[in-house]
Amino acid sequence: MPDAKLQAPTLIDNQAALGELTEKLKEKRVIALDTESDSLFSYYPKVCLIQLSAFENGDGSAIRDYLVDPLAIESITPLTDLLSQPSYEIVMHAADNDLLVLQRDFGIAVERLFDTQLAARILGKDKVGLAAILDEEFGVTSNKRMQRTDWGSRPLQPEQIAYAQMDTHYLLPLREKYSAELQSAGRWQEAQEAFSQLVDTEFEGREPSDRTMWQMKETRMLPEEYLGVLEALWQWRENEAQRRDIPPFKVMGNKALAELAENQPATKRELANTPHIGRATVHRYGSQLLEMIRDGQRRPLPEPPESARPPDYRLDRKIMARYDALRKWRTKTAEQRGVAPEIVMANATLLEVAKRSPQNLKELQKIRDIGPWKAETYGAAMLEIVKK
Repeated sequence: MPDAKLQAPTLIDNQAALGELTEKLKEKRVIALDTESDSLFSYYPKVCLIQLSAFENGDGSAIRDYLVDPLAIESITPLTDLLSQPSYEIVMHAADNDLLVLQRDFGIAVERLFDTQLAARILGKDKVGLAAILDEEFGVTSNKRMQRTDWGSRPLQPEQIAYAQMDTHYLLPLREKYSAELQSAGRWQEAQEAFSQLVDTEFEGREPSDRTMWQMKETRMLPEEYLGVLEALWQWRENEAQRRDIPPFKVMGNKALAELAENQPATKRELANTPHIGRATVHRYGSQLLEMIRDGQRRPLPEPPESARPPDYRLDRKIMARYDALRKWRTKTAEQRGVAPEIVMANATLLEVAKRSPQNLKELQKIRDIGPWKAETYGAAMLEIVKK
């Protein structure tokens, strides 16, 4: 249950209140931030709530929490300008998607970041989800039902408000705790470099709603000869979800699409006997589904995009050997450090190293996501592998 000791958050739902909040936050230097969207209820997800927390006093003895309602405010430009300034450190948890939607919806481009989930992973923590961390570090339990609530509905319910408040309230003391641990463990510089790389991610042009059938695990499990039908069905589902402005899974699940592509029923009776296809689906979409199956049978098999291919797709034998050797080195290094392998280096980065075959640290640092700390820490070992 929510912590009964928490002071109720301040709801910001008009332009005047937003102006007053922005003036208050100008005095701060560290601000916790989170968002809630309606991605489970809309084809075009939008930010429906922005949560902010800041220390009320310089001594950190009290925290004030604010819930900004962008659906009720004509413009949040004053807040956008403030949060985009490098003089403010923004504390977030699992910031990647929030950074994307904030930039997409409001033009907020965070300059300085402290990601508490990334910090936990660099520290080698076993539990890195916010709910688990709140329970372990502060003894508070978040209402998991609120993860599936409709944040676009108004008025906000008390349990929604309590859940939203907790998402940022504890990030400030958590940041202080993890900062001390990172410095004690000699991992502060590593974390700062990782935060900077996350902020520098190219979000422009990316959309959270960009989906392809290649992102479904079911696509990778189906034999190639079924992919034309799957593509036709997938495109139909996208169009229907877009027309109704609902998430695609509310039209039909991925497993149902895969079953239809594999079984390819030719009649409504066969359609009704297909796993994961209910009577209501047959009644509502039966004729359309059968038409899409016939269309998919006629179309050429789709070619997977580069992003959907395995990293070693059509690689030169020498490049493949370097890539394998680098992955083995990474696995061993991660085990020695007590962190997940991707904290040491992402697969995409290792592949780029294998392809470019850098011969010195200067060339190594030209590769994206290899900053000064990683180059100094891992450079010698990586170059030794590449030169073999």
